[in-house]
This record gives sequence, C-alpha cells and structure tokens, in this order.
Amino acid sequence: MDLTAVGKTGLVGWREKAGDRIAEPLASRTPLSDDQIRAVVGAAFFALSLYYVIGTIRRVTDQI
Repeated sequence: MDLTAVGKTGLVGWREKAGDRIAEPLASRTPLSDDQIRAVVGAAFFALSLYYVIGTIRRVTDQI
C-alpha cells in the first residue's frame, strides 16, 4: 500500500488547490517531497472530515 497515494486521495476540489499551493514552499523548507506534503495535507483534510461526521453522528444518536 502506497501511503502517499492514500493521503493524496483526500485532495479533491479546493482542497487539492490548497495542497498544491503549499506543497512546493514547504518542500523547499523541509526534507519532505512535494508529494509527501500533499499526502499529509490530504490525510489531514480526511481526518477532519471524519471528525466532523463522527461528531454529527454522536449528536444525532444523543438526541434519539
């Protein structure tokens, strides 16, 4: 399993543009490559999405 490819799947639409925009400047300042930066950003967006969905499900089940 290629973790870089998995992380980059979280980059869609405006998230992809944001990831592309910050990847090169960060890659020049860190030992990570452009693709690795994009993967980290994509994974972060994916994790945030899960956090929001799980929070919503919890609130719904608390009201039932």
